[in-house]
This record gives sequence, C-alpha cells and structure tokens, in this order.
Amino acid sequence: MSRTYQFLLAGFGGQGILFAGKVIAYSGMLDGRQVSWLPSYGPEMRGGTANCSVILSDEPIGSPLIQRPDILMALNLPSFEKFEQAVLPGGTLVADSSLIQKRTARSDISAFYLPATQLAQDHELRGLANIIALGKLAKETGFAGMESLCAALAKCVPPRKADMLEKNRQALEIGFAG
Repeated sequence: MSRTYQFLLAGFGGQGILFAGKVIAYSGMLDGRQVSWLPSYGPEMRGGTANCSVILSDEPIGSPLIQRPDILMALNLPSFEKFEQAVLPGGTLVADSSLIQKRTARSDISAFYLPATQLAQDHELRGLANIIALGKLAKETGFAGMESLCAALAKCVPPRKADMLEKNRQALEIGFAG
C-alpha cells in the first residue's frame, strides 16, 4: 500500500525546526521514499517564526507545497494557534506542552502533548526539544523507525558537532518513549 506523509513543523527560529525537518527528510531518503523538504522562516530568523514542510511518499511528489498537512509538530503557542485548524481530519498533532498550555478542541485529529522543552532540561539536553518532539512524532505516526532516524541524525549532525550526535539519539529515544 502506498503512503504519503505531509508534515508541517513550526515554532520559533532557533528551536531547530528546520533541522528536525531535515532529519525527517533524510530518514525518508534512507527508507527509499520520495522526499520534499521546504524551509520557511520569517525575516527575524532566530526568535522569529520558522516552519518547515516535509513530504515523504512512495509515489512521485507533484508539489512541495502543503496546504493541509496530515501531521503537525508545534513547538510554540503562535504556531499551534496558526496551524492546528489546517491539519487534515484523521491527522496527528504533537505539541510541546512546556510552551503550549492550550489543548485542541478538535475531536477529528489525534493530539499528543509532550513537555519536550522541560524533558530536554531535565535530561541535560538543552536545545534538543525539537528532537524529543520528533521522537514522539515517529512513535505516534510510524513514518520511520528508530534505525532510520538514528542514521538520518548521523547524516544531519555536522562533523564539527559530532559530540552532539549521541545527545540527539538520547533525545530521540526520550521522545519515542514519551
């Protein structure tokens, strides 16, 4: 059976939204899927808005633009409020409940709330809430397994930050367990 996943990842610049999208894209490539990765960020960059659209598909992808994602990862309240209504019925929402105290009123999507920022602090993985949320996203949607995600992290973490690879793997596992 053919499957297409349309992700929208959103948050503040500096939260690693684009990096998380890149990890998703690489995991798809490693799994032999067609991939599209389209970053978007506001003029403020760090501290401004950032979002990233990723498509993983078993079929050719016609356009990288996503109007109605079936998966949303929101790491801040403005992103949650802006994009939660765009999620297709039957879709999935993962929200960082450390920064988003709100809950969706929608009953037609699966919503998961994980205190990713707090978990990152608790485990001395500051700055890795994005990867913790990504682990939760993978667990709840099944878009990729841990092996593919860890291999994707190895591709995405630059050599000059090689010391961060193991911390990213730990963050992924925390999210997957959450």
